[in-house]
Amino acid sequence: MTTCGNKMDSAALLSRLGLGKRPVQIEADDRFFTQGSAADWIYCLQCGRAKLTVVSQKGKQATIMLLSPGDFFGEETLVGTEGVRTATATAVNTCTAFKIKREEMIRAIHEEPSFCEEFLSYLLERSMRTQADLVDLLFNSSEKRLARTLLRMADFGKPDEMQALIPPVTQETLAEMIGTTRPRVSYFMNRFRSLGLIEYKDRIQVHKGRLKAVLLDQFAEI
Repeated sequence: MTTCGNKMDSAALLSRLGLGKRPVQIEADDRFFTQGSAADWIYCLQCGRAKLTVVSQKGKQATIMLLSPGDFFGEETLVGTEGVRTATATAVNTCTAFKIKREEMIRAIHEEPSFCEEFLSYLLERSMRTQADLVDLLFNSSEKRLARTLLRMADFGKPDEMQALIPPVTQETLAEMIGTTRPRVSYFMNRFRSLGLIEYKDRIQVHKGRLKAVLLDQFAEI
């Protein structure tokens, strides 16, 4: 499951290019767009957290990405003139995002080399993270996938912080993110807490150094 980091200063850049003129506010659990709908806008998240989910033909849902401030989403808008949403974007908490027309985004990519370079670098990084997630899903245990996801979410904080509060997330969402069940996530979370890797009451606090050390060793599937 992908989470994105090392983002460009999107607010300043979009403002300079005249692209951040349509801020929208979405309340928790409301949707920016729905899988299968027409793709005519691209978004850049400025405040809050959001997630991308997909639903199979049999109705099984999976969370494929968590979004944080600075992330672009809905980029399928840029593919063809009649793109279709490949996922549903939902606000985790109250979100503010810039809403950008397809034509305006394409113009900026063509006419602003610096923006084009930064935007393509951002997409490449996200593609690499998605590939790493696929390898993780194919070859690693669900326990190790959970540890890796928690550590990545903790990296949203300052790099030198040894303890970090991750964004609010439910065990159901964590289960969707790593491809397992909520009871398994609950079991692993209790195990991590007993090992001193995490603490949690209302929010999960990750001990980054300890968890990184554990990730160097292969978890045994329980």
